Amino acid sequence: MAVALLPILILSAIQTQGGFRRQAEDQRIDLQLAAERSAADAKARIDSTVVLLQALAPEAGGFYCEPRLTALVGRLDSLSALHRYSATGESVCASRPRDAASPPASGDIRAQDWYQRLRNGEDVVMARAPDAPGSLIVAVRSERPLGAFQGVMAAVIPLTALQPDIRDPALPTGAQSAVIDAEGRILVSTDAAAFAIRGPTNVNGWAHNAVRGETPLFEGRDPRGRRHVYAGAPLAGRDLFVLLSAPASGLLSWARLNPIGSFLLPLAAWLTAFLAVMLLSERIVIRWLSYLERVAAIYTRGRFSVRPVQAEHAPAEIRALARTLGSLGDTITRRDKALLDSLDEKDALMREIHHRVKNNLQIISSLLSMQQRAVADPAARAALGDTRQRITALALIYRTLYQSEDIREADSHTFLTELVGQLVAGEAMRGPLVTSSVDADYLIIDPDRLAPVALWLVEAVSNAQKHAFAGRGGDLQVRFRVLGDTSVLEVQDDGPGMYDADATGVGRTLMNAFAKQLRGHAEMIAAPDGGSIARLTFATPEAPAPAASGSLTGTAPHPPR
Repeated sequence: MAVALLPILILSAIQTQGGFRRQAEDQRIDLQLAAERSAADAKARIDSTVVLLQALAPEAGGFYCEPRLTALVGRLDSLSALHRYSATGESVCASRPRDAASPPASGDIRAQDWYQRLRNGEDVVMARAPDAPGSLIVAVRSERPLGAFQGVMAAVIPLTALQPDIRDPALPTGAQSAVIDAEGRILVSTDAAAFAIRGPTNVNGWAHNAVRGETPLFEGRDPRGRRHVYAGAPLAGRDLFVLLSAPASGLLSWARLNPIGSFLLPLAAWLTAFLAVMLLSERIVIRWLSYLERVAAIYTRGRFSVRPVQAEHAPAEIRALARTLGSLGDTITRRDKALLDSLDEKDALMREIHHRVKNNLQIISSLLSMQQRAVADPAARAALGDTRQRITALALIYRTLYQSEDIREADSHTFLTELVGQLVAGEAMRGPLVTSSVDADYLIIDPDRLAPVALWLVEAVSNAQKHAFAGRGGDLQVRFRVLGDTSVLEVQDDGPGMYDADATGVGRTLMNAFAKQLRGHAEMIAAPDGGSIARLTFATPEAPAPAASGSLTGTAPHPPR
């Protein structure tokens, strides 16, 4: 939603950037006009000095020359000194310098460039004072009536008097000013660092262009990396120039120039539109979608009887979605009931089948018992007895299954206890007393794994009864341990010991076959305290997943108000 409303900010930013560019261009124009205005002010001072020198030229001599010139310098703040030179370059008259200012030149004045230019015919010359770096020489040519060179009248003007006033409110914030000569040398400046430009475009290049009459605006960076805009104008012909500097407008300068109109108002408009849309969407759409989401979450937990009745007060689209969700719940409820009824019927049929299979196995076991009593051969009687015990174990499996809550699984502890009890009780009336104990961990086993476990246990107990307890009785211990991924079933007797560890009879063969069905192995080892141990080690069966619970009834939560 915030992204959808983003064009408001983008449009405001584009409009503001356009206004900023116009404002920046106006600022550059203002800077150029300020440079020209400052040059005009300074030029007016120089022109007034030239007029003064031309007026004093015929009278700058005589006995009272020095007092008159000194008094004149004292009344004019823009002058530091006045001098009169003869045609031969000798000082005829000079005012006493103000504040110990140096004369315009020392030594042979005829060697000075500005003097030679006047001697060669120029009327007015301006130059930097060699012995006073912060001063400017303004000199005019004096002639005889017939035009012959008579001398020079010169004035010394401090450059600070020509420097533009950066306190002018028309100048941009942070503006600096400087006076430069034709070689690009800075004669005086308010901040020298602002004019120490790095890069191909600098003050020297601009001064050379200005001598040719070109005074374009240009940009540069100072030693601290800050960008500046520079504008200049000629101060006096091609000798002196005024140069102004102002900080260049940065990427976010528009925000500083007009923070309210450029940034705060568009942002406030965007926030207002965002909050209004959020409020309307929350009241009209989002709260109802959250309500339907909670109903769907209840369906995922199996409570399909809940219906989104509160959505009747929602907009038409939400009501249609709620009706669809309610129809889905009705359909799932009907199908769930049909499936549960089918499962109950199937469960009843499976219990009946297990019950009948158990009865049939018991009938077979009874028939074998009757046949065993009728057979006189001991070997045949023993074979029939072993077969009857195996059938009894299978019958016990089916009895355990149809008596358990879930016909698909059985508990190992209950089953092993009952099976060992049946096996020991079946031989109790035929020989000495055999006591038994069962120590088994609880483990849920499916019928496919339970059958080979039971048959292996029958063979192990039968071997102990035949070889360890025959004619003497004894104690039988059955242990079942679940050790993580591996389970161990042991049958231990207290008989005379290992009768034949390498025997390969029918019982041992069956035990190995049942062990392979369980992806394990069987072994016979000697017990520490005498007797033997039959051990079955196999992979622990994974418990079946619990059946899903039936549908629950309930009411849907109310949507947020």
